[in-house]
Amino acid sequence: MDIMNFLSIDCSTENGSLFLKVKNKTFSKVLQSDKFLNDLMAKYVIDFIVKNNLKFEDLSQIFVNQGPGSFSGLRTSLSVAKGISLSKNIKLYGYDTFRWACAKYYNKKKIIISLIKIREKYFIQKFDKKLNQIFVPKQVSQEEIIKKYNNEFKVIPKNKSKEFDEKILKLNNLSIVDLSHKELENLYFQGLLNEGLIKPLYLS
Repeated sequence: MDIMNFLSIDCSTENGSLFLKVKNKTFSKVLQSDKFLNDLMAKYVIDFIVKNNLKFEDLSQIFVNQGPGSFSGLRTSLSVAKGISLSKNIKLYGYDTFRWACAKYYNKKKIIISLIKIREKYFIQKFDKKLNQIFVPKQVSQEEIIKKYNNEFKVIPKNKSKEFDEKILKLNNLSIVDLSHKELENLYFQGLLNEGLIKPLYLS
């Protein structure tokens, strides 16, 4: 497996994050939410690179979270990622939190249900064991999750779990997972990141 040198930008949550892996060394930074975050996103990325004594030339890929999440955060982070990709000739790939949350179970579960809560609404996406989507993300009620998906294998991102109702957190076959950048690499090597038209994943 090739050694990857990449930057990941994730602004799908209230507090965004940056992650770097170069020559098997990793660096991370949490971007505290404030009114200037979107305006200064490019500066934060550049400062993060420079502070860790690196250059954009050290990178071979940029990964950017397409959502779901904050409309302005996703739009800004994708714009910055595309700008860096074009100006520095670095390959750009998109990923979404639904599939990222399932990554550790690649080829381990026959069917996986990925659950996310956005603005008090629940959304699910269903994947097969190779993490190919079975249907696009759709909104479901809490009651539907409990009745229809209780016995199916389900994942919830740990950083979003506090937003879920206790009834859902007590369901059978539920795994609360850390969103690991190692798993993000695995998605890349399995060809499960998006190329070409990379746009925000908005859910209404």
